[in-house]
Amino acid sequence: MIETDILIIGAGPCGLFTVFEAGLIKLRCHLIDSLPQPGGQLAEIYPKKPIYDVPGFPSILAGELVNNLIEQGAPFNPGFTLGERAETIERLEDDTFIVTTNRGTKHKAPVIAIAGGLGCFEPRKPELENLAKFEDFGVDYIIKDPEKFRDKKVVIAGGGDSALDWTIFLAEVASEVTLVHRRTKFRGALDSVEKVQHLAEQGKIHLHINSEVSHLAGDDTLSTVTISDKVEKTSIDRTTDYFIPLFGLSPKLGPLKEWGLDLNRESISVNTLDYSTNVPGIYAIGDINDYEGKLRLILCGFHEATLMVQSAYKRIHPDKNLVLKYTTVSGVNSF
Repeated sequence: MIETDILIIGAGPCGLFTVFEAGLIKLRCHLIDSLPQPGGQLAEIYPKKPIYDVPGFPSILAGELVNNLIEQGAPFNPGFTLGERAETIERLEDDTFIVTTNRGTKHKAPVIAIAGGLGCFEPRKPELENLAKFEDFGVDYIIKDPEKFRDKKVVIAGGGDSALDWTIFLAEVASEVTLVHRRTKFRGALDSVEKVQHLAEQGKIHLHINSEVSHLAGDDTLSTVTISDKVEKTSIDRTTDYFIPLFGLSPKLGPLKEWGLDLNRESISVNTLDYSTNVPGIYAIGDINDYEGKLRLILCGFHEATLMVQSAYKRIHPDKNLVLKYTTVSGVNSF
């Protein structure tokens, strides 16, 4: 049995930052994650993708941010159960919880912080007849290492931030980049939209709007995609090495749905006072929670984690008075 003060479900950026904030007030943390390494989506899906809205870092690679968060929390000796999924929960008479993973590992804690990002997720796939044939043979749904596409021809489909950001990034890596979007307007940041349009005007990328990839062709590996214009009712074939549909992820809470939490579809409803759920002792922070005005940004998750651990301390030590101390005064003292 693994015992800790705060059991964190999810070792993504919010879960990792919770370790630091909890450590400052002498609370121990243990993290459970179904992935084989810490970092969540940042490590698993886009470790080489630059992030621009982390305070103090004009630009930082997702994988580098994960490494920094791990280093930041290291003085507080967090524990990890990796490659296992939190499965069942049991509440004991003393108001502590026992969480058991799919591999039977048991964890006991008075506080649970669910920081599972989008939960169990899978990429949204376009409806193409022979898509499965080319998966791992020219069709990728995530970009882990952009060097894979150096000097290659790449077709990206999508209209959100991920599609725009990777189009901009790969324009300097791949030999040819084509972006296909089924609408006229993009859903991503205005600055990214302007950069993509500028690249298209300069001839550095091919841009197809009101269009979609309608067919894939090739022998053993992908060699050609057909792009159909939905307005002009015309089609062109474009030679390519890779087709990358970036239509987002389909979030699924998985076993957490059975934990008696108030849900809003695939998100957990919380009280913004401290990001507590309807179950006393269970909190939810980061992309997995939901409240009015919610913004799914890493920096917002950091804020949620900070307030959550203050509430967790009061729950664990109801008779102690917690005084906020600035780290510029108190420093960072390990256990």
